[in-house]
Amino acid sequence: MSDAASPDITPAAAGAPATATAGGATQETTTVVEFTQVGKTYDTGYTAIKDVTFRVDDVPGHMEIVGILGPSGCGKSTVLRLIAGLTPQHPATTGIVKVMGKPVEAPGADRGFVFQDYTSFDHRTVEQNIAFGLECRGTPANERLELARDWIQKVGLDVKRDADKYPHELSGGMRQRVALARTLVLKPRVILMDEPFGALDPKTRYAMQDQLVALSREVQATVFLVTHSIEEAVYVGDRLFVFSNAPGTILQEMSIPAPDRPARVMQREPDFLDIVFSVRDLVEGLEMYDRAGT
Repeated sequence: MSDAASPDITPAAAGAPATATAGGATQETTTVVEFTQVGKTYDTGYTAIKDVTFRVDDVPGHMEIVGILGPSGCGKSTVLRLIAGLTPQHPATTGIVKVMGKPVEAPGADRGFVFQDYTSFDHRTVEQNIAFGLECRGTPANERLELARDWIQKVGLDVKRDADKYPHELSGGMRQRVALARTLVLKPRVILMDEPFGALDPKTRYAMQDQLVALSREVQATVFLVTHSIEEAVYVGDRLFVFSNAPGTILQEMSIPAPDRPARVMQREPDFLDIVFSVRDLVEGLEMYDRAGT
């Protein structure tokens, strides 16, 4: 992040360009996720989101992490679950949700979900938990266990020490590393994360943020991260969506400079904090503006 770095604030619902230029040539891009005037009203009559429109393109060589900020109950998780195709949020009441150019009809292997709760199978070891999705795909046993061990190391665990442990033997941070590995080993095109680091201590949270940035680039995945932490969103996010109070809609979209140092270092620096404060002022101002109904 340079000394002059600052968020690039753009109008809400402004999509990424349909083409990218590389070496002087115009190159078509693929739209990874697209919402067009999407709304969701539940059977109870409660409207979670309304008129949500955005587009995230696959720009070659640059995989985006999209941070989603907003007050509690504004529909952030609803957006993730609509992308995932999970009921009761799916299907949308109005509008169209597309992934890789096709309307979302059901969950699929091209989308992986990491929840806030430490979702693991209690009767399976770390190695077996990570290999579960590969097992469902029919991957041969030797291959899936080799991949599982590889990902144990990639998320910062130790194969000899941790592979045969059960979830009750792991700390919260370790269990969330297992959940991340279980998702990434499948190499989904889209990774959906709902407050995945919210319950972690600061040191572990920094480490997980660093791993998310590095590993999402490695597997070439587009990430949508719901978080209440502005610091976290600014650090990991390439783009931020700021949602209104319910029914949620995108009030502001902004681009953020990419991280170039570890989270525990960068998040203490004045330049980084200046961006955090500017985003916080914007979020709080938009929330007050929205509540006033103006």
